[in-house]
Amino acid sequence: MISFDLECENGHFFEGWFQDADAFDKQQKDGLLSCPVCNSSCVYKLPSAFAIKKAGSERKAPASLSALKKKMQDTSKVLNEFLEKNFKNVGTDFTKEALNIHYGLKEPKNIRGVSTKKEEKLLAEEGVKFIKFPRLSSENTDKEQD
Repeated sequence: MISFDLECENGHFFEGWFQDADAFDKQQKDGLLSCPVCNSSCVYKLPSAFAIKKAGSERKAPASLSALKKKMQDTSKVLNEFLEKNFKNVGTDFTKEALNIHYGLKEPKNIRGVSTKKEEKLLAEEGVKFIKFPRLSSENTDKEQD
């Protein structure tokens, strides 16, 4: 058995136990993993801070898991601030807006918002390039849309 620290797209941290690393990958691919807090199926494995020191090793000990989580949250905060400052929040109209920009019906601009898996598949099929960022903190989830 192997234990992984996991996080969902909404920033909820939890632990999962698996037969082996391949079992995690298979369950993730098959959509069998979900967050116990919000039921999101968009679940990511966090880097592990676990290490076994070899005798005579001069290596520096890895950072604690809490320090790693803090660093990830700080990075997420910077990313969220950048996205809020430089991308217009179109909310649930993301797919519609992205397609309108893609086909020249609207002026090109940086947009951000939310989409379903079905909408993401449509965007990919239409050749619309987009990047999906998981929300690593829930700091900005209560803010109004721009």
